[in-house]
Amino acid sequence: MNKKNEKTFEEALEELEEIVKKLSEGDMSLDESIKLFEKGMKLKKFLSEKLSAAKNRIKILVEEDNGFNEEDFDVEQ
Repeated sequence: MNKKNEKTFEEALEELEEIVKKLSEGDMSLDESIKLFEKGMKLKKFLSEKLSAAKNRIKILVEEDNGFNEEDFDVEQ
């Protein structure tokens, strides 16, 4: 983890992929599954926020360059 004890995008994505794998196996109790699902939802929110921040940074850089417009980098969600 980085200096702020915050996961990187890649670390969070890897952890979310592991959670999906464990949930897909289906060999946990309901309580364990719910806890993992909740953790996965928090990771999904974190990842979504990171992607949104990255998109905004790119938008600002592109606008400063004046060579492109926002639609050139619009990502379908």
